[in-house]
Amino acid sequence: MKLKPIDSAMRRWLLTALAASACTSAIAATAAPAAPTTSPVILVLGDSLSAEYGLARGQGWVALLQQRLAKSMPQARVVNASVSGDTTSGGRARLTNLLQQHKPTVVVIELGGNDALRGLPVAGTRDNLQAMTRASQAAGAKVLLLGMQVPPNYGGAYGRDFSAVFPDVAKQHKAALLPFLLTGIADAPDAMSWFQADRIHPSAKAQPRMLENVWPHLQPLLR
Repeated sequence: MKLKPIDSAMRRWLLTALAASACTSAIAATAAPAAPTTSPVILVLGDSLSAEYGLARGQGWVALLQQRLAKSMPQARVVNASVSGDTTSGGRARLTNLLQQHKPTVVVIELGGNDALRGLPVAGTRDNLQAMTRASQAAGAKVLLLGMQVPPNYGGAYGRDFSAVFPDVAKQHKAALLPFLLTGIADAPDAMSWFQADRIHPSAKAQPRMLENVWPHLQPLLR
């Protein structure tokens, strides 16, 4: 069968359509792919209060946090890098490697209590907390400081200066702050019933309350 020749009008239409199709294909090929959704990583840098000291595995407030996130934000991951007996200087020494390894989106700093128990200078605690906050923020993470207080037998002046370190550092570096991790526990009328036999470490009963203290300050950082 003899094909009918394409007239000039049809030829122009075909050329235009082919050019448009080629342009569309080129745009699709060079368009940047959609950015993947970032899964939040919460790094908890703490001492025995966060390391489940004296508790069965899974009873600590950090483990309870992971359980809560598994339901409300299953893509989130919690890294508990807490070490019993650690001080702010110890946390500062460990932090660089932890930031490189886990690339957290939020760093929760729960350190300072052992500084006070050892009577270490408040200025050193302040410097270490500032350094950890700066390093975390420089790595792209948001920071939540968990404040601590010391018993009155350490002296009024030392206690006031120590307690003031946490809000001062948070304000200076625009970090989030929980003023006192053990609110409703250490200052409860029946405080001793919330602690283990050593009267220093919170019991399993206290762990959900600790999480409830932390959660309102942590949750906004995960949005």
